[in-house]
Amino acid sequence: MQKKLPFVISAPHCSSRVPPDIRRSLALTDQEIEESTDIGTKEIFGALPALGVFCASWSRLAIDLNRGPEQRDRKGVVAHVDYSGRTIYREDGLPGTDEVERRIRDYYFPYHQQLRSALDLPEAAGLFDCHSLFGTGPPEAPDPGETRRDITLSNNGDEEGFAVPELGSATCPAGLLNAIKGTFEDSGFSVSLNRPYKGGYITTHYGRTLFEKGKMALQIEINQDLYCAPGTLELAPDKVKEVRERINHVFTKIGMMTAKHG
Repeated sequence: MQKKLPFVISAPHCSSRVPPDIRRSLALTDQEIEESTDIGTKEIFGALPALGVFCASWSRLAIDLNRGPEQRDRKGVVAHVDYSGRTIYREDGLPGTDEVERRIRDYYFPYHQQLRSALDLPEAAGLFDCHSLFGTGPPEAPDPGETRRDITLSNNGDEEGFAVPELGSATCPAGLLNAIKGTFEDSGFSVSLNRPYKGGYITTHYGRTLFEKGKMALQIEINQDLYCAPGTLELAPDKVKEVRERINHVFTKIGMMTAKHG
């Protein structure tokens, strides 16, 4: 049996499922809902033999687990628009305060309570918050129209992994981040640091506390072009298997690296 990796894995946007009562209020088609899903994250990162693996049960369009519970803007914990800028709800379907609070209570807090409990385990060396992205930046992304790398690693820092004063502390030391970057590159992945994303709520919220304990948190984005059939959101099974094996190998090496770092 493979030894468990000393990490906690989070995949907060892996589901395209929407509770039926919420689905009736959405203006989006099933295909458009699928486009808001981090395709492949459950199949690739969710399969890692990690200390704790947490995969969202519901779509980010119902509740976004990677936002603070108090964030109520158009891209908040219950978003009003998706990443293509489309309005999510029918004109009469926008959820009110009571409905937002219900979703936070029923869907949001249980996920985060489980995540926090796993991160509190003494053997947990850190957190990987796992996402996937389109090969080209969509309109509402920080890099619209740009071609993306295979892997984006984010620690709330700059493009070399160092802390940015106005953003606060990094969630992983720059030296360790660059060593992890090199591990991915050794396995044939192209890698960017903190571009297009610097790390979302889960990474920064838990990462600062972990960093203070000598642990780390990273957001990882994987390019869907690696394992989706060209021009589609359909997983290509052979490609998924190949990428999953490569990622497993990389994480095994990172596990040994963090043990030495600690």
